[in-house]
Amino acid sequence: MANGPYLSLIIPAYNEAKRLPRSLHQLGQFCSTLPLCVEVLVVVEKSEDNTLQLAREAACQYPFFEIVENPHHRGKGYAVRCGMLRAQGEILLFMDADLSVPLQEVSRFLRHFEEDPDVDILLGSRKLAQSRILKRQSWLREKGGNLFNWIFRKQVGLDIRDTQCGFKAFRRQAAREIFSRQQLDGFSFDIEVLLLGEKLGYRMKEVPVEWIDSPHSHVRVLRDGLRMFRDAIIVKELVRETLLSPVCKNASSSSSVT
Repeated sequence: MANGPYLSLIIPAYNEAKRLPRSLHQLGQFCSTLPLCVEVLVVVEKSEDNTLQLAREAACQYPFFEIVENPHHRGKGYAVRCGMLRAQGEILLFMDADLSVPLQEVSRFLRHFEEDPDVDILLGSRKLAQSRILKRQSWLREKGGNLFNWIFRKQVGLDIRDTQCGFKAFRRQAAREIFSRQQLDGFSFDIEVLLLGEKLGYRMKEVPVEWIDSPHSHVRVLRDGLRMFRDAIIVKELVRETLLSPVCKNASSSSSVT
């Protein structure tokens, strides 16, 4: 790790006491077999259970784990943003704490980056013909997700089949440029990230993944769905204002990656 990690894995965690120990053990074992330097950032938002304690216990077993403690619960978007801006890897990948996308997909994404040096962002997708859905969501969640994707594509104009899959990877410069501007704190942060990536000129590619639904998802269809629909409506203007702001224009003209 003297020269810094090549791969950074970012795991947002909130009220994950039931799922986190098993996931972090699997993650630690998997990363120990990788022939490259890796760091794992577990970003723990203030929880109502012992998620933070369990994350710290896992970090004692694996030296490449780092626990980032957020003193407030602001949302998945905020947690991912904290991890992405803190990470030091050349490739930065965020994934859900339930490992609904199996860890072998990490290696596949790394190969994609090696084989296609022009791609900047890889998006895990459950909607492509080659995607492998081993356990589907409930009818209500699946239909709600499909409706949200349709609204997003109509409102924003990006041809992305699956905006909400929690498995996305970025080259370092793309991650810095995008997440230093990203603002939404909730579950709909993905659409802002994608739109920023497109407006900043980064090449994005959807990649089919294997996926297993978790029965303990924190997404609540009605409550979170209404917020996500609202964000889908405002995100285009939000990104436009972000890119026009003097701070962002100055950051873009003088940006560097260290």
